[in-house]
Amino acid sequence: MSPPEDTSAMDALSADQQAVLDALDGVFAPLAQLCIAKGIRIRAVEDRLRGAFVKAAREAHPAQTSTRLISRISAATGLTRREVARLERQPESNREPQRSPITELFTHWLSDPALRDADNKPLKLPRHGPAPSFESLAQSATQDVHPRTLLDELCRLQLAAYDSASDSVQLLREAFVPHGDWARMLAFLGDNVGDHFSAAVANVLQDGKQHIEQAIFADELSAESLAQARELMTHQWRALLAQVAPQLEQMIEVDRASGRAQDQSLRIGLFTWSQAMATPAESPIPLPPEERIS
Repeated sequence: MSPPEDTSAMDALSADQQAVLDALDGVFAPLAQLCIAKGIRIRAVEDRLRGAFVKAAREAHPAQTSTRLISRISAATGLTRREVARLERQPESNREPQRSPITELFTHWLSDPALRDADNKPLKLPRHGPAPSFESLAQSATQDVHPRTLLDELCRLQLAAYDSASDSVQLLREAFVPHGDWARMLAFLGDNVGDHFSAAVANVLQDGKQHIEQAIFADELSAESLAQARELMTHQWRALLAQVAPQLEQMIEVDRASGRAQDQSLRIGLFTWSQAMATPAESPIPLPPEERIS
């Protein structure tokens, strides 16, 4: 067992450091809820957190020699050099977000105006034939996976349904929530929340102009109004998806035709969260007037 870390510096936190720790309460609470629900004990999470601290400290001192780097990481993280060396020897997880053909197909079906009816809802598509058909849609998403395989996967995830009587396919959802695929749902959680948090941290550490990261907060809503708000935001997401996805695809094609280095990624999201209002003793710090809905 490694010796305990030196905690003498933890007794005198600056105002900025204390503010960071206070902000982390909101991050750790849902993380703890997820881990407790799945029987993950704190030791496993703590080891991942230590590894993340070591990686961040290493990236903050890229020019150091390997010998001095261990000492720098130890000083920056509060971990012993022995612990840093142990964590440095562990294989690093470099899971990169993958562009799944299923995701590509699903997004294209939702965003292409030619695949929507007069009520702006996704068309029910014949399985075979020229566009608009599921076969042509699948082939536009990938040439590497057979359309039947993609159809089976969409149905397995309860995202679409196949009607054998009419030989047609109908979307069941307008949000990519792959039911029955726990691993994929968790991957989305890590990617979406991770990128959101990365944007917020980058803005805080810099001048706040690097990434769009804004939210609207409203209280004193009834349950009926909350249901209306959810429908409103669903409509807004459909509009955003329909407008932005085709433009992003066009940008990709222009970049490819221009021979530009296509080495940048972008994630755009929208989320809502609702809960019972806090009691007066728990009320958060009021928002500025320009950001508050009354």
